[in-house]
Amino acid sequence: MDNREVMGSWLSGPRATAEQMGVEFGYRGERLGLPKEGPGSIAPTGRRLAAVFIDWMLCLVIAYGLLAHGHFNGSSPWTLAVFAVLSVLTVGTIGSTPGKRVMRLRVVRLDGTRLGLLAVAVRTALLVIVVPALIWDRDTRGLHDKAVNAVEIRI
Repeated sequence: MDNREVMGSWLSGPRATAEQMGVEFGYRGERLGLPKEGPGSIAPTGRRLAAVFIDWMLCLVIAYGLLAHGHFNGSSPWTLAVFAVLSVLTVGTIGSTPGKRVMRLRVVRLDGTRLGLLAVAVRTALLVIVVPALIWDRDTRGLHDKAVNAVEIRI
């Protein structure tokens, strides 16, 4: 292997290098027994980010209107508290937050059943910390989902 090949494998990343060596990764969700696309498949990253944005804006308005009484800045801890309560209540009861519902997403256990309230609380606590949600596996499941055996799917 010459220097250009070594540099090329480093620039393209470990997945591309493994694929060149013959490793087959399959599609996202294949290891979990989920369909490749359509209802029940793993939620796309863009949709998930849009859902979090919608939920955050909703919580920002609620925190400003109901809790801050006009003394509000954009980094208020009330917004995070409202986000956590919203997540626990809505994911714990119907499986999706308002943002997830708009983006047609749902959080379920790997076997397709609804998450229990304790699992939702643990997932939400890890989501609020942010870092576990930013560490993904190859199926784009964050550590907050892996901790409770959950997956975010399309509906």
